[in-house]
Amino acid sequence: GGFGYGYLVGLAFYLPLVSWVRLLVGVTPLLALVLMSSVFPGIFGLSAVVVRRLPGWPIWFAVLWAAQEWLKSTVPFGGFPWGVVAAGQTDGPFLPLVRLGSVALLSLAIALIGCSATAIGVEVVSWWRSSRREVTDTPPAVVLPAICICLVFFATAAIWPQVRHSGTGSGNEPIVTAALVQGNVPRLGLMFNAQRLAVLDNAVRETRHLADDVHAGRVLQPDFVVWAEDASDVDPLRNPDAAQQISTAVDAIGVPVLVGTVLEVGGRPPDSPAETNTVIVWNPKTGPGERYDKRIIQPFGEYLPWRGFFRHLTRLADWAGYIVPGKGTGVVHAAGIPVGVATCWEVIFDRALRDSVHNGAQVLAVPANNANFNQTMSEQQLAFSKVRAVELDRYVVVASNVGVSALVTPDGRELVRTSFFEPAYLDGQVRLKTSLTPAARWGPILQGSLVVTAVAVLLAAMLHNGWFTDIYRRPSSATSSSPSGSSSELSGARPTFLASSDRRR
Repeated sequence: GGFGYGYLVGLAFYLPLVSWVRLLVGVTPLLALVLMSSVFPGIFGLSAVVVRRLPGWPIWFAVLWAAQEWLKSTVPFGGFPWGVVAAGQTDGPFLPLVRLGSVALLSLAIALIGCSATAIGVEVVSWWRSSRREVTDTPPAVVLPAICICLVFFATAAIWPQVRHSGTGSGNEPIVTAALVQGNVPRLGLMFNAQRLAVLDNAVRETRHLADDVHAGRVLQPDFVVWAEDASDVDPLRNPDAAQQISTAVDAIGVPVLVGTVLEVGGRPPDSPAETNTVIVWNPKTGPGERYDKRIIQPFGEYLPWRGFFRHLTRLADWAGYIVPGKGTGVVHAAGIPVGVATCWEVIFDRALRDSVHNGAQVLAVPANNANFNQTMSEQQLAFSKVRAVELDRYVVVASNVGVSALVTPDGRELVRTSFFEPAYLDGQVRLKTSLTPAARWGPILQGSLVVTAVAVLLAAMLHNGWFTDIYRRPSSATSSSPSGSSSELSGARPTFLASSDRRR
């Protein structure tokens, strides 16, 4: 029953949340994703039934919820963290908690508030009903859940000034100017190859527009520019025309541009091609330089697990990409500035930008390509960038082909943003930061501790419920198997089945 109710909750949650998936792949893959994702709330419901009789159950419910979020962010095929509770708090008062303990702590806190409020409501109703039947001076048991709620509020109040000061620019951090380009994508009327060339043309055109405004003194000269993911969906290292267009735009602006592109992997057989989803630092003097290859790639989109198996089921199997994961530190250098990069899908995984910060990133860039989806999806993805900004205490430059692009401060605010499906550029000052937050330092340890605690609580609940005792308990059958005058009859013991037969007579 617990699993069933949890599964229904998952269906009601995920179906509207990720309904934009059908715009790219249709209804059947959407339903498959929703049905699979709903298993994890079902697991939570099953676990909640096991531990509900333990004292302090609101705490254990919250721990179990955080553990199931870790599980769904890990399996299958690398996990699907989309829809974690923390991502829904970017406009809420509890967002600063993510700096203390990453996404795991924020999700834990929200679940704890919800479960504690429920416990208070249940206790008050139970006390009121019992007081109507008989006179009682015993107050409702609301102390523990009230303390839990207060702890969350106090922790948020304690960390909020630091987060706010970071976002408003307190301190002596160096200031640089970052720009991003949203070239836009034609919606209709172009074949695939022409569409790719048009996307690159748009990025080049908008970069030249930025350069013109810089030269006219209307905006600040940027120190570096970020293009969107797949801004050049043509390999510029193999296609001279694409390389020439990029060089023209870079020369016009006169600073390094982080170019999102797709590069072919050489030496592969024709029936097994491979590409990397890459960000290249294109310098005005030296051309292509450092590169970052996307490390966490999207299953069933950028690559297809078990491709041979799925080919037997549907011809759509070959529609999936052949992107292979890259390696590296997650950091590139533009004009000497260490920039941490997480490309699109990667931003929803805790480890991606955390690795970049540990490897020296002082500002973060999230190139994305949301052209196949709608604004709802883009807003949801932007929410993850806001969470990362607060979690890691870094400015984040979000550059999408179609939007929503934005410059995000370390307290989760948008300095500026673009509209959806409109060509635009953004230009603004950001601060370079080097400090490591508690979440960056201890986030994985906290997450692991929550998972271990969840397992321990489940085991403790099984002991509390007598499950292990019941396993070793055996019904007595001495009377039925022993001859007349056995010790059980002489001692006066009566097995339960005999007592039942006596009652029937």
